[in-house]
Amino acid sequence: MKYKFDLHIHSLASGHAYSTVTENARFAKEKGLEMIGLTDHAPKMPGGACELHFYNLNVLPDYIEGVRVLRGVELNILDDEGTIDLPDRIIDRLQLVIASLHVVCITPREATDALVNAAKNKRVHILGHPGDPRYPFDVKAVVKAAYENNTLIEINNASFNPMNSRKGGEKTVVEILKECRKHSYPVILGSDSHYHTNIGNFSYIEPLLAEAEMPEELIINRDSGEMLKFLGL
Repeated sequence: MKYKFDLHIHSLASGHAYSTVTENARFAKEKGLEMIGLTDHAPKMPGGACELHFYNLNVLPDYIEGVRVLRGVELNILDDEGTIDLPDRIIDRLQLVIASLHVVCITPREATDALVNAAKNKRVHILGHPGDPRYPFDVKAVVKAAYENNTLIEINNASFNPMNSRKGGEKTVVEILKECRKHSYPVILGSDSHYHTNIGNFSYIEPLLAEAEMPEELIINRDSGEMLKFLGL
């Protein structure tokens, strides 16, 4: 299967990523991708970008190196209410919004309420890397909240890199995939790239897709137009 885009990508602005926006776009073009998302970490992440960074993203052209670049953010979910760390006036200037749990921003805990409430936020498009074993949750409840609120669930490749602290969530991710399949609800794959050569790399999660018998038509990365329509772009 040929993937057309990767929307979970970080740049130097995240503080612990190491490629420029142009380097990201150039590598995506070499990889044969049509579209990428620029989703740097929001302010509550140590070293993350400040509010002005996101407010000013409109200075970027829609296409860089011939690749469509969506102006976005990876927000931090801060509590069980699903509170996120940018004001609405800035989020509304963006094209793409991921909301994720990170241990430096919220204490590990049972996370059903946090994820369900984030999924209910009309400004959130994607729940980032659920399945972190430090945040157990009710898969059926979170998937239900996702499809009822038109929020995608990300299947995150970096989570299963052997060097990543989120490793160990394979069983939960397969359960997520099977639950989405049962409801014919698509998922989105994300590399969570922090260096440009990882863009479009989904090698760690492809075995999980196979194990869950996830049909190609339920992987939204196969169709850029479908994704843009989902985002209202």
